[in-house]
Amino acid sequence: HRVPLSPRAPQGPDSSEEPQPGKAKSEFRNYTEGKLIDRVYNTYRLMHTHQTVEFVRRKSAQYGSCSQRRMSVMEALELLDQLVDESDPDVDFPNSFHAFQTAEGIRRAHPDKDWFHLVGLLHDLGKVLVLFGEPQWAVVGDTFPVGCKVQKSVVYGDSTFHENPDTRDPRYSTEYGMYQPGCGLDNVLMSWGHDGLGVRGKPPNPVCPPRQAFYMVRFHSFYPWHAHGDYGHLCSEEDRRMLPWLRELNKFDLYTKQEELPDVQQLRTYYQGLIDKYCPGQLCW
Repeated sequence: HRVPLSPRAPQGPDSSEEPQPGKAKSEFRNYTEGKLIDRVYNTYRLMHTHQTVEFVRRKSAQYGSCSQRRMSVMEALELLDQLVDESDPDVDFPNSFHAFQTAEGIRRAHPDKDWFHLVGLLHDLGKVLVLFGEPQWAVVGDTFPVGCKVQKSVVYGDSTFHENPDTRDPRYSTEYGMYQPGCGLDNVLMSWGHDGLGVRGKPPNPVCPPRQAFYMVRFHSFYPWHAHGDYGHLCSEEDRRMLPWLRELNKFDLYTKQEELPDVQQLRTYYQGLIDKYCPGQLCW
């Protein structure tokens, strides 16, 4: 479900310790060279060819009813043992380990915000779409708005959209396309992927994380905005208030990736407690 955002501004994240990456920060998100670059480029080429307004609307309708499967959060995490993200130039191990790496980085920096630890754990849970049969180009990678002109910071944007029919549709090829200035990201149709599924299917629960938790999951892959400042003409004041939270999550989502993998069995008890508190039982996906 989508959590309505009230006009009251959330308090920004406290300044926290920086994650200690296993390599120089400048070496992350290198889309020009590396052993995985062909795989990464091909994933984005397919994504940017097929992610259209019509495609996103169709997928939103298909998954909006949350009728694909019933399972718990921990069961979904275990499914991610089978998934290696083919859009990621920094990772060649199952996504489940990345979930715990991100969560543990946030836990060290924000020990008093258990809901934020949970965000780190489940921010990529929507990637179970691949295990539902979706191709990776429809699940992983950076997101971007469909229905308007592609901005310069979109990964491989200058070489991978030439076969996308929306780029030749006058309704969708201008700066604003089908949107109004400052309409807000909640009113923007984002490319279909794991960010969208990650906030659906949660049952009513008396203990609810703050609204920035849902916002971070929904837009954490929107790198063109939170990392590069593009698409600001579509953002609302609420989006700008949420931006510090997105950037705080991103520090740990990106810079905790390393080949030294966490001991998941040792961590399960703590995170199962958070799941039981905030999103217990069987969920609809």
